[in-house]
Amino acid sequence: MGDGRKPAWLKISIPGGEGYAAVSGIVRQHGLHTICSSGMCPNIAECWANRVATFMILGDICTRACRFCATPTGHPLPIDAQEPQRVARSVKLMGLAYCVITSVNRDDLPDQGAIAWRDTVRAIAQLNPQTTIEVLIPDFSGRTDLIDTFLESSPHVVGHNLETVERLSRSVRSRADYPTSLGLLRHAAQRGFRTKSGLMLGLGESRDEVLRTMDDLLAAGCRMITIGQYLQPRPQNAPVERYVHPDEFAEYRQLALERGFEFAECGPLVRSSYRADRAQHLVAHGNAGGHRNEREKTSHNEARTNP
Repeated sequence: MGDGRKPAWLKISIPGGEGYAAVSGIVRQHGLHTICSSGMCPNIAECWANRVATFMILGDICTRACRFCATPTGHPLPIDAQEPQRVARSVKLMGLAYCVITSVNRDDLPDQGAIAWRDTVRAIAQLNPQTTIEVLIPDFSGRTDLIDTFLESSPHVVGHNLETVERLSRSVRSRADYPTSLGLLRHAAQRGFRTKSGLMLGLGESRDEVLRTMDDLLAAGCRMITIGQYLQPRPQNAPVERYVHPDEFAEYRQLALERGFEFAECGPLVRSSYRADRAQHLVAHGNAGGHRNEREKTSHNEARTNP
């Protein structure tokens, strides 16, 4: 088990600067929640200074109590019907070319937030037609009807994190489980969506388990992956078992690309949405969602052959 002392490579910048102040002001002015602050992300200084933020919808109180997460657990407030438009206006105000949306789990709602998710992505796309939209969604308890309701919004990238290897999943995640998460990613990929997932290292996993998890993701049709160091946000959260050296992360990135991932961001401070815009070249603009891709390709081909 780790002794609590962080190695030098985990030192982070103190938030500040013009860009950070601008993003912070917009978040505060519009009453928005971000996983950057709620999740105590170590990259908040870098991302906000570059005017990049990950919006968190459906409030900042989660109905689950995962042992790795800093987000408060409890009874969430009712859904804010104006939130989709507020987020969409903020994306426009920030001038984001690449936008990431995530949320808490809302097991208290009959639809677990699927409709609010759909409406938010639609609002962003309508007001910001040139913005690439990546989402990091909860598991919706594995219900394909709810997943499909959300997928009607046609985001460009559908992200959902496995978080850790299968052996450790039940010990650090609350109600989520490994097979359900893989099933969600498989379902979205089969619908034609580009999918993405993330892992935390340092919870006691082995190298073979990490590689096996990569293979499980590839088998589920996932071609984008992030791997970062787990950092204990509070004393009551799961302890860090090991601090993984940057060279090991570099090796995992190389192995991920060799195995077939199209995008792999791996490093001690990497989080799900860290430098997500680096994948923008993989996403063809105007083709949000694979089911729409195929429809648009068919229409385009018909137009070429039937002038």
